[in-house]
Amino acid sequence: MKYIKQFGIILFLSFLGEMLHECLPLPIPASIYGIILLFVCLERKVIAVSAVKEVSSFLIEIMPILFIPAAAGLIDSWPVIKSAWLSYTVITVVSTVAVMAVSGRVVQAVMRMGKKRERV
Repeated sequence: MKYIKQFGIILFLSFLGEMLHECLPLPIPASIYGIILLFVCLERKVIAVSAVKEVSSFLIEIMPILFIPAAAGLIDSWPVIKSAWLSYTVITVVSTVAVMAVSGRVVQAVMRMGKKRERV
């Protein structure tokens, strides 16, 4: 029962993300709204981490399996994308490197801020 409740919390916030996506005229995916809602609820202690910990760990563990349908869709779409595969590959590599670099810089900045707070 505990797992159903935890999964229900995550599904509810995902549903709210879908509702926000429909109501707000912004080009932001519904899943991003949902994850932001979850973050805000966890940060403001509206939801305790323990209220979603086990199910979220399970979902992270099975995440690679969740990409199988997307990969199958790409394989199915190969006739359409084969003429531009090089462009897609370059864009994917460049954007991945950019995201890694920005993420690393942000983590370093957050760690520096944490160390400064510890000193004060």
